[in-house]
Amino acid sequence: MLEFFYDVGSPWTYLAFHKIEDVAAEAGVPVTWKPILVGGVFNAVNQGVYAARANASKLRWAQTAKDLADWARYYDLKITWPPKVFPVNSVAAMRGVIAAFDEGRGVEFSRAAFEAYWGEDRDISQREVLVDVAARAGLDPQSLLARIETPEIKARLRANTDELIARGGYGSPTIFVNGDDLYFGNDRLVLVREALRKPR
Repeated sequence: MLEFFYDVGSPWTYLAFHKIEDVAAEAGVPVTWKPILVGGVFNAVNQGVYAARANASKLRWAQTAKDLADWARYYDLKITWPPKVFPVNSVAAMRGVIAAFDEGRGVEFSRAAFEAYWGEDRDISQREVLVDVAARAGLDPQSLLARIETPEIKARLRANTDELIARGGYGSPTIFVNGDDLYFGNDRLVLVREALRKPR
């Protein structure tokens, strides 16, 4: 059992998203996708991330940028730190992910949103960008944008976020193997692979 809790506003999640299906396929297990709002997680259990951003060490930031570039190169992905909008308000995009899964296109919509933001520096909080993301995912944009305003979609995103908090998560991506074995971050995928291969 492999659960992937994620928000498209995270660069490390952008990386992990593009490899988690390979890890799952090697183990012969499906991915259970759990869209969340990472800001809600931070507000509840990890407010220190805001102070860390406000007082970031230049040396540490330089190394973080190098790490992102190194991982992207290793995965053969393009990654660009959004110079205009970071952090992005990902609420509408993540509601869109949930609505897209209802149409069987959640992975495609997620990938298009990740690539628009992290690959093309486009503000995914904007309606016109989400219209393009939905179209790239093979969805009717107007129908999807109408659905993300419904109480049902809003409630499901909140429920996923609350579930992650209740299970001990504190950021994105958070991965669970077999229900209670928690891994956080792109760099833990090698450990996820091992946990799926050799369960505890």
